[in-house]
Amino acid sequence: MAEIYLIRHGQASFHSDNYDKLSDLGRLQSQYLGQYFTERAIKFDHIFTGSQLRHKQTADAILDHTNTPYDIHNGLNEYDFAALYKAYMAQHPTEDEAAKNGDRRVFYHRLKQALMLWSQDKLTGDLPESWADFTGRVADALAHIRRQSDGISLVVSSGGAISMAIGHILGLEAQKIIDLNLQIKNASFSHIYPGRDRFHLSSFNNIPHLDRPDRSDAITYS
Repeated sequence: MAEIYLIRHGQASFHSDNYDKLSDLGRLQSQYLGQYFTERAIKFDHIFTGSQLRHKQTADAILDHTNTPYDIHNGLNEYDFAALYKAYMAQHPTEDEAAKNGDRRVFYHRLKQALMLWSQDKLTGDLPESWADFTGRVADALAHIRRQSDGISLVVSSGGAISMAIGHILGLEAQKIIDLNLQIKNASFSHIYPGRDRFHLSSFNNIPHLDRPDRSDAITYS
């Protein structure tokens, strides 16, 4: 039976010059996940990633070298959250921009509002893609993975694309997809079985490799 382990990348470099790379903790989270798979003798027949650096770095840390080539699909990439945030703030110039001073709670509140407007085609400005475009490319990635998955597949992506994929599988509306997006932990996995005509979600947002007293500080969301 085919299986898919859908992974969110390890912690990225929030508030750095290049978000799209793993932090030291992000690499460690991914290595812990690799150890988890190794201890259970879970070996992967296919490896799918987005084209973003943090996806490749996460897969590299999980697998600790492999001869299996990566199948790269842009549909697994994250939406451009910086562009969405910028567009939201341009529409709401009087709102407090405390997030610029490092307040993540304010940043994520603004981002959630931007995502809702984006999903309703009410976010204006220079946007790299529409919500419909994002929905479609994630659906294309799922279809591609289904065609190729005849064993155990490792799929590394980002929180937004993962929540959209889960939304496709469960038939969720935009609000629920956005709510899921902001709950997905770094280096977590969702376990999925691809059926003949649809996917079946077995579990979501799992972190058994981090959910222990000596690793509680390694549970992150960014």
